[in-house]
Parts: sequence; C-alpha cells; structure tokens
Amino acid sequence: MEYRQLGRSGLKVPALSFGTGTFGGTGPLFGAWGTSDAKQARRLIDICLEAGVNLFDTADVYSDGASEEVLGAAIEGRRDAVLISTKTGLPLGDGPGSWGVSRGRLIRAVEASLRRLGTDYIDILQLHAFDAFTPPEELLSTLDTLVDSGKVRHVGVSNYPGWQLMKALSCADRYGWPRFVAHQVYYSLVGRDYEADLMPLAADQGVGALVWSPLGWGRLTGKVRRGMPLPEGSRLHDTEQFAPPVEDEHLYKIIDVLDAVAEETGKTIPQIALNWLLQRPTVSSVIMGARNEEQLRQNLGAVGWCLSDDQVARLDAASDRLPPYPHAPYRYQEGFARLNPPLV
Repeated sequence: MEYRQLGRSGLKVPALSFGTGTFGGTGPLFGAWGTSDAKQARRLIDICLEAGVNLFDTADVYSDGASEEVLGAAIEGRRDAVLISTKTGLPLGDGPGSWGVSRGRLIRAVEASLRRLGTDYIDILQLHAFDAFTPPEELLSTLDTLVDSGKVRHVGVSNYPGWQLMKALSCADRYGWPRFVAHQVYYSLVGRDYEADLMPLAADQGVGALVWSPLGWGRLTGKVRRGMPLPEGSRLHDTEQFAPPVEDEHLYKIIDVLDAVAEETGKTIPQIALNWLLQRPTVSSVIMGARNEEQLRQNLGAVGWCLSDDQVARLDAASDRLPPYPHAPYRYQEGFARLNPPLV
C-alpha cells in the first residue's frame, strides 16, 4: 500500500481507505448501502489491515450512530493499529441543538462519537457540511480546544464551498488555530466538479482530498449498461434521489472507454476508475466501500499499478465537461491558459 501525506500535515494516510457507511446500516439510504454487523465488520477490517489500509471513515449521521458503534466494536483491542476519521454537523434530530457546529453542539457531538467508537481520541474530525450560522471564530476556537485536549488530532471539512473553506483557513492562520488539512469531497470520472475551484485551492493551501463515492454512487461498477435495466441489487434502485446527477449518455461514453481500457489492462472497471483518481492532483486517499469480502478484495486491486499516459488521456477526454463560469475561459482560451497553468 502506498501512503501519502494528508494535505499540509504530518499524518500519513493510505492511498485507499475504507468507508464504513455499510456498517450497521438502517433506513432507506444507509440500509441500501450495507448492513454489516460487528463480526462482519471485523472480518472486512482484517482484510484491510492485511493490505495496509488502516484509515476507516465514518460519521455520526450514518445510521444514527450505528456505524460508529459497529466500527468501535470491530477495532476493539487494536486501536493503535488504525486511524479513525469521523464527521459531524448534519442533523441528528429536529431540535435546535441537534445539528450544526456551534460550540456546544460540536463538543457534545465529539463526546458522543468518542463513546460510540470506544476510544478517547479521533484522528481526523471533519465537519460534514458548511454551517452558515456559526462564525468561523467560534468554530475554530472550539476545534483548538478539542485538539489541545487530545480528543482530536487533525481537523478537516466535507462538502464545503471554496470561499468558506478559504475564509476558515485565513481565520485559523490569523489566530494560530488548527488548519483544516483534509476536505472530504465527491470526485469521480462521472463527477469532476471538484477540479474547478476546490482542487486549485487544495493545491495552494495544502488541503488533502479524501474522495467519497469514487465509483459515482455505484454507476462505475461495470454493471450499469446502455440499453439495459439497472442490475438487481444496485443501490441506485432505492437511493438514486440522494446521488449527484449524471446524464445517461455522458455515463455511457465513459463506460465505453473504461471497457476498452479494461480489455487492455486486464483490470476491472472499478479498479480502473479508482486508479484514475489515485493519479489526480491533491488526492490523499480514495475512500472505497464494500458490502462484502469480494467487493473489498476487488477494490484493493486498484493499487500497485498505474494507467498509462494514453489511457489517462482517453479517460480524461471521455469524462471532460465544460466547467462553470468563470473557469471555462482558463481552459479554452489561450490567453487565460497562459495565466492559469494546469495543476501537475
């Protein structure tokens, strides 16, 4: 397993990490992801650790805390061998104190996550979504207290607008508070919006990307095909309304190139889609999910090899979309391109 620095921090994370939204799954969304109990989760974690994957990502909102509880039970006795990333901020109820990242809510949420996880520290705490009601000074000073207390070691965000992330980083620098070193983002061959604003920001400010849904919400498994119904068992049947939208023909255009590259490499479509992400700028770790051992072992086959430059270029071309204003001129007009060179 390859290990990479998490943004501008001293923490090394594996190129592939494991998302535990499948642990203890309940309800229409998380139940469709997976329902692994502690015994099943322990087996999946065993396989991950054997392969060098030691970062496990969860959130308090996953099945109302059940994912954290199952993860905590599955790592019992080997806490020092793993890195735990969890998230908070999304609603866990209807009350005014059940969502957001105000000082009191954030402290309560961390304490509750620590109890569910059965640990006394969180390696990476991420804010699950931007909270427009909490001033950055209140948020960051609270995170500073949590880091100083030893309950949190590194901080990050998820699904943040670029201007709010930059505002928070500037505030942290002004007061000497912990900087966000991770941004958990949606990024895949069928969803490249991350590249427009957030990737250049991450490269400039030292924020490592932790990629969620790298297979485009199950669309890049190789089972979704032109002119065919969704395969039986696909989570898209029950959860497509929660997924980032993708035009069918755009997806099938990408699948056509993935099929060709799979034939050339002998790799599966998911392995190719994950490997493409691992070669992108600012990506620290790609969070893979798996409902069973077979899926996990297949995903682990995404490392240890690299797509050729030609294969990457063909996948880039097939998945490319005109970025939103004002980013398009930087890519398609010569004068702007000279002022804004591509990331490497």
